[in-house]
Amino acid sequence: MNKSLRSLLALFLAGAATSALADITVGVTLSTTGPAASLGIPEKNTIALLPKSIGGEKVNYIVLDDATDPTAASKNARKLVSEDKVDVIIGGSITPSSTAVLEVAAESKTPQIALAPFAPAADKAAWVFQMPQDFGIMAGAIVDHMLANGVKTVGFIGYTDGYGELWLRVMNKITAEKGLKMVAIERFNRTDTSVTGQILKIMSTTPDAVLVVGSGTPAAMPQATLVERGYKGRIYQTHGVANKDFLRVGGKNVEGAVLPVGPILVAEQLPDSNASKKVALNYIKVYEAAYGADSRNSFGAHAWDAGLLLQQAIPEALKKAKPGTPEFRAALREAMENVKEMPADHGVFSFSPTNHKGLDSRAVVMVRVENGTWKVLH
Repeated sequence: MNKSLRSLLALFLAGAATSALADITVGVTLSTTGPAASLGIPEKNTIALLPKSIGGEKVNYIVLDDATDPTAASKNARKLVSEDKVDVIIGGSITPSSTAVLEVAAESKTPQIALAPFAPAADKAAWVFQMPQDFGIMAGAIVDHMLANGVKTVGFIGYTDGYGELWLRVMNKITAEKGLKMVAIERFNRTDTSVTGQILKIMSTTPDAVLVVGSGTPAAMPQATLVERGYKGRIYQTHGVANKDFLRVGGKNVEGAVLPVGPILVAEQLPDSNASKKVALNYIKVYEAAYGADSRNSFGAHAWDAGLLLQQAIPEALKKAKPGTPEFRAALREAMENVKEMPADHGVFSFSPTNHKGLDSRAVVMVRVENGTWKVLH
């Protein structure tokens, strides 16, 4: 090989290396199997619809299944960071998995966009941004509805994991502040096949309302048991059940349930002045074109909102560093902190160094399950 050919080859290889370095790599860990599959599958479907180029750079998405297992989510995060050298991690689908992923994200100084709400440890919170609504926002809306409808006593049945415990902590605080009395507290596991014992204990206290704190299809079982046992009070659910699978599994037993949801779920029912309506309708159009009519999903929308956040932040981070480097990950984290008033499917996000949750009361719409669908309460 002559000298000029060697020079050309060297230039080609250098250019190829530079191009590879410029690719942005997004690692994703989701619960596409296991009890939370009804959350993870639409999230995975949505990731496939996210842009393959942002800020003029190619974006590669590496999607792994954690099978609704926080230990697997942690292993996935470790692989994504150490082997795939990702610039950001999206996930997990549930609170315990998101918590597990943060351990790796904070240690490796890799930004995380969580698709489930949780309370991060203070020394790690700088590295995680949360797409779902904060527990306090949603719990406050539920308690306000209870008070407006004459509820004075409340029974609680929630997951034994972080999702349930955090909801219980928030509900205890808000009900105490607003004069509601929690008369019964019971727990159940995502994989339980019966909650009859817990429901009978709750019913023995004759509460005016019962709050079921779960996510996906497992949350239908406590409500079904309440109905089957003849409970006549009001039944509330959390935004963790805002998908079609919950309605399908619960059937007539979940009719009448009241819950707070993000704007995406009822976009057509919102006034044109709602800041999320236009964005949500666009997501619905894109998602249903790919996956069929009426296939929209609140959880898939969290993944879409994560994509919107990256589309805002990546161009800013690229001004400071190249993807695949610690400097880029730090710049990306800083850029996400500076996103303000970003309309999204679930509300309007404004982040700051001290606020990585980003949503306010515009992220909540109260709905009731009526005739197998969601109806806005006015």
